[in-house]
Amino acid sequence: MEKVAFRQMKEGTREEYVFLERLDDEFNQGLVDRILVALRNLEQSLSGYQVTRLEHSLQAAARAEADGADDDMIVAALLHDLGDELAPYNHSQLPAAIIRPYVRGEVTWVVHHHGLFQQFYYAHHFGGDPNERDRYRDHPWFQSCVDFCERYDQAAFDPDYPTPPLEHFEPVLRRVLSRTPFDPAVIGEEHSLEA
Repeated sequence: MEKVAFRQMKEGTREEYVFLERLDDEFNQGLVDRILVALRNLEQSLSGYQVTRLEHSLQAAARAEADGADDDMIVAALLHDLGDELAPYNHSQLPAAIIRPYVRGEVTWVVHHHGLFQQFYYAHHFGGDPNERDRYRDHPWFQSCVDFCERYDQAAFDPDYPTPPLEHFEPVLRRVLSRTPFDPAVIGEEHSLEA
């Protein structure tokens, strides 16, 4: 079989879906390679800073690594701005969706909310509320997101910070994204991303 015969999903046979599942599995083996390409594309996005968006991402991951963060948080720091190109108005949610099957819920929540929490540093310049993040103050992962933003994200715009190349982080990216998706032993207790 080279292609399925159905034109509507409800018409598909078991044989067709087994065939498609095999193709999906083969395609999914290239996830890390596609993410590496997307990270390299950040080299060309969002001008005006002293570092490129890729350098910012690498520096955030380097800061997490130097801080003794675990693999989940290092990958989160590396990928946290991956949505800048394709989802500029909700850039945090795109990388959160990508990592959600592979990391503990806390890390997904932090990445999902980091855009809002980052406003603490600049919203007042535009008449916004820098403390908007406080609506999540009672959430168990509030402080984790505050710490992520303070230690890794907002600090990662320094052109003099010793920052390794993308290849340095490829092994940790492959380790984390090769996990069994949605393994309860990894992702832990599910919490709503909004709560």
